[in-house]
Amino acid sequence: MEENLSFLEVKNYTEGEVRELSPLALAYIGDACFEILVRSEILDARKNPNKLHRESIKFVRAKSQKELFKNIEYKLTEEEFKVFKRGRNAKSHTIPKNADPIDYRIATGVEALFGYLYLLKKYERIREIFKEMTK
Repeated sequence: MEENLSFLEVKNYTEGEVRELSPLALAYIGDACFEILVRSEILDARKNPNKLHRESIKFVRAKSQKELFKNIEYKLTEEEFKVFKRGRNAKSHTIPKNADPIDYRIATGVEALFGYLYLLKKYERIREIFKEMTK
C-alpha cells in the first residue's frame, strides 16, 4: 500500500498524462525526488551542512548516477526501462560543464524514471529502486 506523503503529494496524474510529459519534464521532477532521497539517506546530526552537501554530491553527480544505474538496470520492468530510455535519449539543450555527455544522458534517464514513478505515486517502487541502487 502506498503511503500518503502529505505535502509531497502531487496532483493525480493518469498514466496517459504522465506519458505525454516530455522526458525532460520527468527528469526535472525526478531530479528533485532523487535529491530528497539522497539527503534523507545521508542525514546525520553529527555532520554539518557542508559535509552533508559534499556527501550528497557523491550520489547526484552524473557519473555517480551512471554507476548507481548499473545496480538496477536489469531489475527494471519493461515500462520503467522505456521511460529511462526516453530520458536518456532526450535532446537536452544544456551542455554539461563537469560531466561526460554520456554520463549526463544516463543520469537524465535515471531522473526521468524517478519523475515518472513519483508522478504516478509509486512511492514503494521508488524506495525499492533507490535501495537497490545504493546497496
